Amino acid sequence: MELVRAIDGFAVHLTVERGYSPQTVRAYRSDLNALAVFAGTRGVADTAGLTLEVLRDWLWESSQRGLSKATLARRSASAKGFSAWVARQAGDLNDPAVRLKAPKPDKMLPRVVNLAQIDALLRRLGALAEDGDANRVRDLAVIELLYATGIRVSELTGLDVDDVDLDRLTVRVLGKGSKERVVPFGVPAKTAIVDYLRRSRPLLATERSGPALLLGPRGARLGSRAVYGLVAGLLADIPGGGPAGPHALRHTAATHLLDGGADLRAVQELLGHASLGTTQIYTHVSTERLKESYRIAHPRA
Repeated sequence: MELVRAIDGFAVHLTVERGYSPQTVRAYRSDLNALAVFAGTRGVADTAGLTLEVLRDWLWESSQRGLSKATLARRSASAKGFSAWVARQAGDLNDPAVRLKAPKPDKMLPRVVNLAQIDALLRRLGALAEDGDANRVRDLAVIELLYATGIRVSELTGLDVDDVDLDRLTVRVLGKGSKERVVPFGVPAKTAIVDYLRRSRPLLATERSGPALLLGPRGARLGSRAVYGLVAGLLADIPGGGPAGPHALRHTAATHLLDGGADLRAVQELLGHASLGTTQIYTHVSTERLKESYRIAHPRA
């Protein structure tokens, strides 16, 4: 069922069958409309795509925007009530929101993939792409670019061919608030992009492609939902908790930069954060440098 229609139906249920006040129904609508907008960024437009992972990511993002614990708890309750109603309407016993809990803003951190895991993941993708399959070659370019740049999935899927400067090893992205920035990437990402442009994109391109850099199987611009599914599938076999979507690679890139000695403000610029405070979340898990310094300098280490 389309999310917008389902929210309308749930609002009627709350009013007619549950007898909730107009103010309470408006609060539910506000929360669920926010969820629908977030789900749209993940390529989810119907209730079937509203998985536990999407719901958890929505609450995590809400926490990072500074919403109070009371608001997070209310949003969690709204999502659980809505999901339970949808499941009943469909006669489905599997309600994805049963295990949903409101995250604590000061403790719920994005997932980080360690360096060995990232290397293994990219080697596996590289091996799969050796057969020249257009989709596999593209998938390798997608993951290399996400990890190399730390850009958002919406920024990735919005890239055009001309946004990539292979000589300067930079990519021009349009971020939140239509703010443009230039982000560098490394040689491995360049190799993957060049391979994709030479071997894969010509096979995927159709009249629908236009200037889009990354194309789906039918030649249209690759969607956020497809990228979300790709990353979630790759991270499913890797140990670790937390959201497993493309944001995990963004967080991983930022954390690895800080571990390698990058300046916090440089990472802020790279990620396109308006506030340095937003970037500081990555310092919570960027401990490898600190541990190494301690082992080297402390006499009792």
